[in-house]
Amino acid sequence: MTRTALAAIDAFLEHLQARQFADETRRVRGTFLTEYLEHAQHTEKDPLAPLGAAELMELPRAHAWLEDAAAGRTRRRNTLSGPSARASAATNRVRIITYNVFAEYLGTPWRLEVPPNLSGEHLDPDEADRLVHRLAVERRGARAAVAVRTAALAALVAETGRTVAQLAPLYIDDVQLNHKPPRILLAAKLTHPLSAPTARVLDRWLRQRAGIIASSLQGTDPGHLWIPTAPGRPRGGDEVTPPGLHPAAVRTLHAAHRRLVLELLGRPIRPGALRTEATG
Repeated sequence: MTRTALAAIDAFLEHLQARQFADETRRVRGTFLTEYLEHAQHTEKDPLAPLGAAELMELPRAHAWLEDAAAGRTRRRNTLSGPSARASAATNRVRIITYNVFAEYLGTPWRLEVPPNLSGEHLDPDEADRLVHRLAVERRGARAAVAVRTAALAALVAETGRTVAQLAPLYIDDVQLNHKPPRILLAAKLTHPLSAPTARVLDRWLRQRAGIIASSLQGTDPGHLWIPTAPGRPRGGDEVTPPGLHPAAVRTLHAAHRRLVLELLGRPIRPGALRTEATG
């Protein structure tokens, strides 16, 4: 029996969950595949007849969807530029990558050419995952702690959709890795589940952080999640500030991110680029 497109999408999203892809990645894939299926159904003679998975992936349907999406005709909500504004090139690029990833899962032969990411405005969820992984695993000697801290923060930006400034005030008690599933407390009674990769990199940062606290503050822990990895420079005759006494400044977290990402990618990518646009 031919698998319907709807059943295939559901199975694909379950596949991503089983492989522990981040919630944001699954949300983006599901949003665009649902949009694609609805667009294809509306162009059929009988919009209520189920569409086969292989039929959905035929290139004429994909091209028609992308053309209408780029023109803003698939948009479900208004924008500052009006309801008929064109979609951003970055958003349509994510649509194309979503089509290709789903096509690979289905084993259908067609692929779409992925345009280059010229603006750097947003990263596709898979690109964000790869970037966080590289930040977490590539050793940089004395700067290893900075890299792990940057990877942990980047993972949270990508997974929760929050900005660095919003995540900067967190405390270690807000990270609940022993909960099933692991989660983070973002505000009073507001929690967000963590994927296994994000939980692992956060655990690595907590271990690094514990070592810094033990050596600089003899175990007295103020509890800030994001702390400097080296003593602060003295200003105006003040004594050197030991790392961990005060939280890391937002500008420090941003600067570390920009510097490390520039080394890895050859171009600076702001942390907000990890918060992928899923609509538009």
